[in-house]
Amino acid sequence: MAQVSKISRLLNKRIVKFGLPFFVLMIGGSFGLREFTNLRYQFSRVSLVKREELEKLGIEMKKPGEVTLESEYEKIKNLDIDNWEQVRGPRPWEEPIVK
Repeated sequence: MAQVSKISRLLNKRIVKFGLPFFVLMIGGSFGLREFTNLRYQFSRVSLVKREELEKLGIEMKKPGEVTLESEYEKIKNLDIDNWEQVRGPRPWEEPIVK
């Protein structure tokens, strides 16, 4: 009977009621979060596409050195950006408007 009252008093202490569950959640949560993020990266479906596979499908990739900032700037430099017309695209719930 004395041991039951000691256990009862221990369980009624504030640190055991509130502190122990808090620490269990914080420490256990960090381990659980680590496992979930590990699963995310372990089973991700992201894979690199090889150039040979794309060429079999008929898609040509440019070589890494072929596209540079300077070459793209030369393409954009010749565009006329002062004369343009704003065209509103159709919303998903609207039928396409043909002019």
